[in-house]
Amino acid sequence: MARVVFTPNVQRHVGCPEAEAAGQTVREVLDRVFADNPRARGYVLDDQLALRRHMAIFVDGKMIRDRVSLADAVTGTSTIHVFQALSGG
Repeated sequence: MARVVFTPNVQRHVGCPEAEAAGQTVREVLDRVFADNPRARGYVLDDQLALRRHMAIFVDGKMIRDRVSLADAVTGTSTIHVFQALSGG
């Protein structure tokens, strides 16, 4: 099962402990993680279930390419990190 890690910045706004879930894509894994945590889903994903602008997801250290359907592949040993993206000057 893939491991999903939410950074402390995300956890500061919504409770989302580290979790493990099966799936072949980021969407499948996150759907399973968010099934029991709809508040976290609403914080990470928008009303179209795409990744919110202020969020970033990395799979095994690489930023995902598909922010809309979250179709990037994962394996049973993947680690998915969910970050709150920062900007500024």
